[in-house]
Amino acid sequence: MCDTFTEDDNQKFNQGGGTLNRRDFSKLSIAAIVSLCYGGLANASALFEGNLIESEVNVPMADGMSDSFFVRPAEGEHPGILLWPDIRGLRPAFKAMATRLAAEGYAVLVVNPFYRDAKSPVVAPGEQFSDPEVRGRLIPMARKLTHQASMSDARDYIDFIDKQDGVDTSRKIGTAGYCMGGPLIVRTAGAVPERVGAAASFHGGGMVTDKEDSPHLLIPTSPAHVLHAIAENDDERYPTVKHDLTAAYEAAGVPAEIEVYKGTLHGWCPPDSAVYNEEQAEKAWSRMLALFKGAL
Repeated sequence: MCDTFTEDDNQKFNQGGGTLNRRDFSKLSIAAIVSLCYGGLANASALFEGNLIESEVNVPMADGMSDSFFVRPAEGEHPGILLWPDIRGLRPAFKAMATRLAAEGYAVLVVNPFYRDAKSPVVAPGEQFSDPEVRGRLIPMARKLTHQASMSDARDYIDFIDKQDGVDTSRKIGTAGYCMGGPLIVRTAGAVPERVGAAASFHGGGMVTDKEDSPHLLIPTSPAHVLHAIAENDDERYPTVKHDLTAAYEAAGVPAEIEVYKGTLHGWCPPDSAVYNEEQAEKAWSRMLALFKGAL
């Protein structure tokens, strides 16, 4: 998860020039972000020909109402996907990612995990987690996503997905999470094991802890197939996590792909990240698609 150590690495990366051609994503349409960042995706034409239906939705939750974004193909019924954003929350870049995923044939709900405190977006254009003021605002909200709260949220989100037009409830649901969303995909799979068939974590933090509610302890409770895409600097900081995860999945007999992505920094996948690594982000995206295709 984002912390001062990974932020130090990220700042050094940017001071050294970085690789991101910075743009104000908040001023672009979702289709424009998809076109800008993902111009090569196979089904790009679907995004511009009315073949997707997107909507701002309010999801009834045990603790309030979560303003979220739902997008699906206009025709047919498709597997549902619950998408958990990183610590900067629901914003245009994640709506674009959900739209891209929907173009591959999924009904995608990307959520505001901080609905208890504020409507999205919870970060202003250009704000990064490296800013102490931003961290001071986001971390208290993230801490409210306790083990019990996040599992309750997962049940409510999946219940909402299953009630939407265009969702094939005869097929399993997938979930994906970034940064703090990594533990949330494990908790989602554990909260609704009969519905979740696949779970993907990208630079997820806090996966293995010494606490009694550590996410990895939920692994035996779910048969969902799993992908863990680990940032190289996260692995350098916590080198035993990949081994602990591998052992837990093997003991549970659960298929899991666990890989450290070379040359990546924590947060490399979202296209508006200051450390976005396009080549490795595309590799991680392709592995997620393979996971969903095989398991849902």
